[in-house]
Amino acid sequence: MTAPGESAPTQGQTTVSGVAPRQRRGGERSMVPPGEPRSYYGQPVLAKPVWSKEIPLYFWVGGIAGASAPLALVASLSGNDELARRAQGAALAGALISPVLLIKDLGKPMRFFNMLRVFKVTSPMSVGSWILSGFSAAVTLGAAREFTDRLPRLGRTGQVAGLLLGPGLSTYTAALIANTAVPAWHDARGELPYVFATSSLATAGGLATALTPPRSAGPARRLTVAGAVAELVVTQVMERRLSERVGAAYHHGRPQQLLRAAKALNAAGAMAVAASRGRRPAATAGGLAVLAGGLLARWGIFAVGVASAQDPKATVGPQRDRLHRRPGTVGTASAAGSV
Repeated sequence: MTAPGESAPTQGQTTVSGVAPRQRRGGERSMVPPGEPRSYYGQPVLAKPVWSKEIPLYFWVGGIAGASAPLALVASLSGNDELARRAQGAALAGALISPVLLIKDLGKPMRFFNMLRVFKVTSPMSVGSWILSGFSAAVTLGAAREFTDRLPRLGRTGQVAGLLLGPGLSTYTAALIANTAVPAWHDARGELPYVFATSSLATAGGLATALTPPRSAGPARRLTVAGAVAELVVTQVMERRLSERVGAAYHHGRPQQLLRAAKALNAAGAMAVAASRGRRPAATAGGLAVLAGGLLARWGIFAVGVASAQDPKATVGPQRDRLHRRPGTVGTASAAGSV
């Protein structure tokens, strides 16, 4: 039964009381307020990510490696051998460490090699595994050229391949997490690759700045400052664009603390590098600050995903909104109250 003046519920819509109003004749909507999105007994709708702590480390290490390879080629072509060798060494080190982190997370080496049995362009995991494998081979050839003066042509070919594969290695992990159902990752899919790309540039520049003598580190310093500033801007755009419900994971608890610390380190590090004027202590301290900021940023984004998956409102509310934005849906103001 319905109260006087109230129309009967339609299928698929509920109110706080469990009864869903619908549009009355003539298009008038019911005055019953929409229900608060919630799950069964407040339990999470999604399982939280089960990745181990090696995965945010992999995001960071792979990002540095991917951005260091193009820096090495540009420095080598310009005759800056000191910077080229250090950037090439950073790319090679990242290429060696990254598979170890992945295999440790997977538990068995064969699980990593099994991902190379097929190439599936619609799977970020499959594409990323092939990118990492090709990148590792490319930077190894490039390192042979830079450190031994052997294989000059083949080594240069490897450096060019590293230039092409490096950006993919730095950003495919953003596509990987955005391809999940975790709201704070999935709804940020338009900005996350840019966040990872700019963070990779900043950290690669910061590492090269810390390792390279000031007379040769000019390009690395400029890359550090540009990458850090771009990362701060893109991250701010991402957080502002997300809805209040989905973006809450970025502004509360441990994720907020990690991301705030990352932003502070990036800003302080970029200013120190910009103001160093070639003085190595200041440039090194700034580069290391940006490097640490990049690690905290990746860890913070990982923590955001865990928190968002545990928040049923971040899952139920957006799903309800998408459902009622579909053409032909009646009573968009009276959204589903529970699942």
